[in-house]
Amino acid sequence: MVLYYANILLKNQNPFVFKNINFMELFNALGLNVKTLLAQLINFAVLFFVLYRFGYRPMLKFLDERKEKIEKGITDAEKAQEKLIQMTEDEKNIIKEARKEALVMIEKAKNDAGEKRNDILKKAKEEIGKVIDIEKAKMQIEKAETLKEIKREAAELIIVAMEKVLEARLGDKNDKELIKKIVKDLQ
Repeated sequence: MVLYYANILLKNQNPFVFKNINFMELFNALGLNVKTLLAQLINFAVLFFVLYRFGYRPMLKFLDERKEKIEKGITDAEKAQEKLIQMTEDEKNIIKEARKEALVMIEKAKNDAGEKRNDILKKAKEEIGKVIDIEKAKMQIEKAETLKEIKREAAELIIVAMEKVLEARLGDKNDKELIKKIVKDLQ
């Protein structure tokens, strides 16, 4: 059969020009049945249509949906990564601010403690000064009382001494009373 086909082609001299060739003979020479070939072509077309309609399209749709999901997942992952980076930066900023605030609070507490210490020392000095003033006043009162007591005792001693001296010199009771009156006025 192949020889038959080759013989037909050799007679035409140009293999691409098919003059006076009967295609039925050519198909028969190749061992093909036209009816079977047409039936197979129709079967192939129907099978192609069914596979395209119910297999290829849903598969393409599934692949497109899968591609969209993957792209969305990648986009979401990139957004999440950016958000994580932003949150990390925000967290660092918050920590820096918290440290600054803590240092300010510590410094303020130190200053407040220093002021309170100074206030306490000032109050203590004032109280000590008051106690000293009170004690000085007490001492002056005691001193005045002691001086008064000393003057009184001295006056009594003077009276006693004067009485003895005057008794020896004066004998009169009137003079004694006059001396006592003068001594009392001195007290």
